[in-house]
Amino acid sequence: MRRYKLPTSLAFLGWLAITCGPRAELTSEAVDGLLAKYITVDLTADLSHLSDSQRRMLPLLIEAAQAMDEVFWLQAYGDKGALLDGIDDPGLRRFALINYGPWDRLAGNEPFLPGVASKPPGANFYPADMTAEEFQNAYPGLPERHTALASLYTMVRRTPEGELIAVPYSEAFAEQYGRAAAKLREAAELAEDTGFQRYLTLRAEALLSDNYLASDLAWMDMKNNLIDIVIGPIETYEDKLFGYKAASEAYVLIKDREWSARLGRYVAMLPELQRGLPVPPEYKSERPGSDSDLNAYDVIYYAGDCNSGAKTIAINLPNDEQVQLEKGTRRLQLKNTMRAKFDRILQPISAVLIDPQQRSHITFEAFFANTMFHEVAHGLGIKNTIDGSGTVRAALRDRASALEEGKADVLGLYMIAELHRQGELGDSDLMDNYVTFLASIFRSIRFGAASAHGIANTIRFNFFKEQGAFSRDDATGFYRISRGQVKAAVAALSERILRFQGDGDYPGVVAFVEQYGRIGPVLQQDLDRLSTAGIPVDIVFQQGPAVLGLDP
Repeated sequence: MRRYKLPTSLAFLGWLAITCGPRAELTSEAVDGLLAKYITVDLTADLSHLSDSQRRMLPLLIEAAQAMDEVFWLQAYGDKGALLDGIDDPGLRRFALINYGPWDRLAGNEPFLPGVASKPPGANFYPADMTAEEFQNAYPGLPERHTALASLYTMVRRTPEGELIAVPYSEAFAEQYGRAAAKLREAAELAEDTGFQRYLTLRAEALLSDNYLASDLAWMDMKNNLIDIVIGPIETYEDKLFGYKAASEAYVLIKDREWSARLGRYVAMLPELQRGLPVPPEYKSERPGSDSDLNAYDVIYYAGDCNSGAKTIAINLPNDEQVQLEKGTRRLQLKNTMRAKFDRILQPISAVLIDPQQRSHITFEAFFANTMFHEVAHGLGIKNTIDGSGTVRAALRDRASALEEGKADVLGLYMIAELHRQGELGDSDLMDNYVTFLASIFRSIRFGAASAHGIANTIRFNFFKEQGAFSRDDATGFYRISRGQVKAAVAALSERILRFQGDGDYPGVVAFVEQYGRIGPVLQQDLDRLSTAGIPVDIVFQQGPAVLGLDP
């Protein structure tokens, strides 16, 4: 039997995450089953074309990223050391490291350690005893103080008297952010590209001031740098209470110039694609930023939020609506991670669930394109509600992320079909995109209800099933695309989501997720078949300077 002991303290600013209880036991088989959800891959890239200065820069950027990893532990859980010290079994300790806490991110954040309480919806961003009503009713008549509580860049804590207060990230994580800023400045001194040097300097300042606008704009202005780093508090997926709080993360990246050269021309087509969206004019009135770019990268280091549970394969940033409308966004396709998931997960899934007559349509090129246009599609639609009451993200709160991911998925497929119709995708077969898309739904549903992507894919599976976009042979359990119905299903789901966003219809989204966001018994049986076949849900990395052959 494998054992862990309950630690005496898991507190970060007083939060206790584990309930008191007796020493518990887990079987070796149970622990092995948890770890089997992931397959380990080496995170490497070709560094032979880098200069000496660039190679010397990479360990500095990785050290800055590691500071974000420390911060995310505090945001997502609390005291990492106390948790790990309380787990005797090395397998369970490794699983806690993968999940950044004692909750299984691929199983709806269910506790995997006996005696552990449910994960608070607000993770560790808020006091564990705080209710949503208390937060919403705090500081009546003092909008500035309430705005600080809801800021992307504050932890919410209590004074000794029990009053809610906002603690800026730059104060709460002064040691870690200060260390990351110092490493970014060291790296800036080695930067050969002036735009990258400016970005690194401004990003260091942002970590110490909680003001990220200037560095976001500088990041958008970079065009020629071979090395890149995405770093700081960015995505709000971890905050499932309100979706307000940005979690810290970092990616260290190497640009793939050959693949990037293939992609740039699609961004110029965004305005025309926006005009063609299947919704009334008021839901597509905003013009996508014209300075967006689209490139392919190999990742050499993940840290923090993006490294927890299921790993990101593409990035669409910045999230700041002001930057998006002024400059657009940058879409980064993470090619080496994408290839690992295609080879190790998507193809094996296809062998179990996709009709043999359609399996030839499962291709890496289609997987890459579907992922790429997903990221491009984040730039379509609107960022502000049509009644002028504020941003879509603020109106839809904790539901915003899942709905936005669902929008990007379905509009990405809409874009591919439109570009194919216009002859912009050469002689590629649209069925490759459709069948690969279907197989990818099964891959992403397995991320679970704790993942915005998992929820979005469950909704789309059920909606497409209702629309007849695919069929299932009950005798064999194989799925096949119904090409004639896919286009109508894409248009119908696109319109539904874009209207929810434009209207800021929070109750409507809640009801929509309740209707379509559940895994039915037949789908669950098919997902179980994937587990029985030993197909991992996702990947974890061996990464760092040693894997890359760099001096630390």
